[in-house]
Amino acid sequence: MVFAVSTTGGGNGGFDPGSIDPPGDAGRSTDPYIYHRSVLLSEVVEHLVVRRDGVYVDATLGEGGHGVAILDATVPDGRLLGIDRDPRMLTIAERRLADFAARFTSVHAGYDGLIDAANSRGVDSADGVLMDLGISSRQLEAPGYGFSFQSNGPLDMRFDPASPLTAHEVINTFTEDELASLLRENGEEPRARQIARAIVRHRPIGDAITLAELVIATVGRRSRRRIHPATRTFQALRIAVNNELDILRKGLQSAVQLLATGGRLVVISYHSLEDRAVKQFLAREAAICVCPPEIPVCVCGHQPTVRILNRRVIRPSLTEVNANPRSRSARMRVAERL
Repeated sequence: MVFAVSTTGGGNGGFDPGSIDPPGDAGRSTDPYIYHRSVLLSEVVEHLVVRRDGVYVDATLGEGGHGVAILDATVPDGRLLGIDRDPRMLTIAERRLADFAARFTSVHAGYDGLIDAANSRGVDSADGVLMDLGISSRQLEAPGYGFSFQSNGPLDMRFDPASPLTAHEVINTFTEDELASLLRENGEEPRARQIARAIVRHRPIGDAITLAELVIATVGRRSRRRIHPATRTFQALRIAVNNELDILRKGLQSAVQLLATGGRLVVISYHSLEDRAVKQFLAREAAICVCPPEIPVCVCGHQPTVRILNRRVIRPSLTEVNANPRSRSARMRVAERL
């Protein structure tokens, strides 16, 4: 296997509607030399690294925190391929991982391009694939993303600036029915219809603060849960703009295909929509039969592709949550390729 060096650029993920803060780091600086604190760091290494001389794929390289830990744990022969949708994050991670240049390479791609991205760097099978679905504070707070309702910015919300659809287009061109469906399905927003109606009535809407204030005016200052009223709306828009759930499902399938026998898939999710998609995918891949319940005799011929290693999700320890409260919504699932 030959690694081809790349200097192009990733991020994908979500945050729990049940928490005010996004996961991923304790600091809030946008300084490129201050890196976010990766969630479940030791647990990732423990469950992912099956061979010290293995080939590993961090499919959401982000700022490279998990990548550093994986490379440190696989000295001297382990190799890492880092993939990300956000070229701005890849630039930061590549600088952080420069000392590992002999064992690290990167490529700008999403989960749905996982296999092609790996093959383009000489990787036709991997001993482990990590998918951390979180969004970092740098992405929330850096100018240009428009993810946050706590600071003003354009309604962009793209991980990849080259993607065609923006949140501004969604907000200002989708019908009320389309917006209500989007908010209900992607944000699990109980007042989706009221918010959609208010958006249509007050268009055009040009920036994040205007949208957040409109949601507050529509649903009230605080909902019953301890979250900002606009959290679910912004989550729903981000998921729609980046087609996150469909791309996640395609990425999970690609990750299993890429894994060598005995290789591990580790997925960290942060809200129920993501975790449900991961859980259902792994359950199906691990099942002996996937026939509908009404069929009395198996006719599907399905063969399991993975073995689920943790029936209960792995969560951050109390120590980690105390040190990094934004990690509290993280849920990790692990499977082994058969």
